[in-house]
Amino acid sequence: MMDIDRPKIEGSVAVSGGQRRIGFAEFGSANGRAVFWLHGTPGARRQIPTEARAFAAENDIRIIGLDRPGVGSSTPHSYRSVAEFATDLGEVADLLGIDRFAVIGLSGGGPYALGVAHAFPDRVVTAGILGGVAPTVGPDAIDGGAMRLARAAAPVLRVAGAPVGKVVSSVLSVARPIADPAISIYGRLSPQGDRELLSRPEFRAMFLDDLLHGGSQRMEAPFSDIVVFSRDWGFQVSDVTVPVRWWHGDRDHIIPYSHGEHMVSLLPDAKLFTMHGESHLGALGMSVDIITELLAVWDQPR
Repeated sequence: MMDIDRPKIEGSVAVSGGQRRIGFAEFGSANGRAVFWLHGTPGARRQIPTEARAFAAENDIRIIGLDRPGVGSSTPHSYRSVAEFATDLGEVADLLGIDRFAVIGLSGGGPYALGVAHAFPDRVVTAGILGGVAPTVGPDAIDGGAMRLARAAAPVLRVAGAPVGKVVSSVLSVARPIADPAISIYGRLSPQGDRELLSRPEFRAMFLDDLLHGGSQRMEAPFSDIVVFSRDWGFQVSDVTVPVRWWHGDRDHIIPYSHGEHMVSLLPDAKLFTMHGESHLGALGMSVDIITELLAVWDQPR
């Protein structure tokens, strides 16, 4: 695996009255404008492109990646709704001395990013969603894509998700050599856009670094995500008033492009950036453009 810069700061902080902990990793400038980066499903706190890390360091930006409950350094916990995650992120922001911030959500991190924007309209300056998951139930729901299967699996995962996660964690902890081939296999089975991205050494290194330093410790989070996504999110998409910028590949094989169009049509202040010819991971290759766009929104008067 190629060398990859370590986080400037990495650890965990207590939330929920000290009952649980949330893992985090910081990149870039300690005093810059803060951007919380919420990983995909699966993923962990280091699932942040090397280009974004370097750009943050050079442009006075503070990027904070978080482990959701049940992965990396975070205590396992089951949210009753997507909306409940916002309380944890708010506590982390307070403990890190962050008042106003942007939030980025990749894929499964998308619903949580929207939940944070909904909960803190006076603190969240803007939100960036990268191929984000859409609701599967309620008035905002849309069918299709991987979430159709996930919704069907959710009743089983409510019971078996944590035990299965422990087994996967145990396998990964003793079989690290399988990680790199696993990424290769995923790439070969993916559309051209994702295949090309995963062939780039810096992105392979990022995924391996994230898996081996976060995902391999606990793998309960992806199953918890699937369960909570299959429920009412705890807020209406149309009630998210924060400016949202949404990037979606028109050849996304996991979360269909139509889901991005659907979500942007529901959001009061949103703009859709179509990534032509790209699949699910395409936005990771555009991280500098994405952060630049969000900072431009930040600079606009509200």
